[in-house]
Amino acid sequence: MDIKRVLTALIGFPIIAAILIFGNKYVIDITFSIIAMLALYEFFNSFKEKNNAIRWIAYVDALSIALIHVIPSEYILKMIAAIIPISISVLFAQVILTNMKYTVKDIAITAFGICYIVIFFMYIPVIRQMDHGMLKIWYLVIAAWGTDTFAYLIGKHFGKHKFTEVSPKKSIEGCIAGVLGAVTLMLIYTFVCNTFLGMNFNYLYIILIAVVLSMAGQLGDLAASSVKRYSGIKDFSNILPGHGGILDRMDSILFIAPFAYFLFMGL
Repeated sequence: MDIKRVLTALIGFPIIAAILIFGNKYVIDITFSIIAMLALYEFFNSFKEKNNAIRWIAYVDALSIALIHVIPSEYILKMIAAIIPISISVLFAQVILTNMKYTVKDIAITAFGICYIVIFFMYIPVIRQMDHGMLKIWYLVIAAWGTDTFAYLIGKHFGKHKFTEVSPKKSIEGCIAGVLGAVTLMLIYTFVCNTFLGMNFNYLYIILIAVVLSMAGQLGDLAASSVKRYSGIKDFSNILPGHGGILDRMDSILFIAPFAYFLFMGL
């Protein structure tokens, strides 16, 4: 399993890195549209009990990520906000037109999948298209990876106090270490950007961003764990050998992305 995990990371990370660095906005949009659809598929399949999630609506919403930059930049946030009421209206229309073939529970699962996965994923390609977006997008990766790595290492060796029953292996010590690790790595990255790439990012503001993103990432990880615990599954899928599914790998970044976008407005 460890070999599979390492090989998957060695193959997958360079591909994602190349897309983020060299891909134009259309390549990035299409990539994350596909990732969002795969994540939705995993999410809907994670529920063991019978449900009739109205998947086609969620998939259409995910497909819209591929077209997000066809819309003028000043209207992108309005489009993201409009997806929720439009989708919920379509969901209820589906119930009415099919004479109650679908239930409120089906609508709830579908709407939650749209908000949790599609809406959150949309912010990643949007961040990539911000000023200096290629540099800013790596803050998301560093925050998620730094938090996970430091939380695991410190929690494993020094964790004494359990944080939550949602994920019994997580400790308070690990959570704190995750935040400190993210702050440290993001400050180092900021130093590189400012010194060698001509940026002028404010270090104090980066500390604030790092703390918020690290906490958001940990919340995202626990949110995914709560879904899996409710459903009685270990991983959302096995599409990534040694890592589980798309949601298992992207759960932290999903929560980080919207917070990062709004914080980056002041960077």
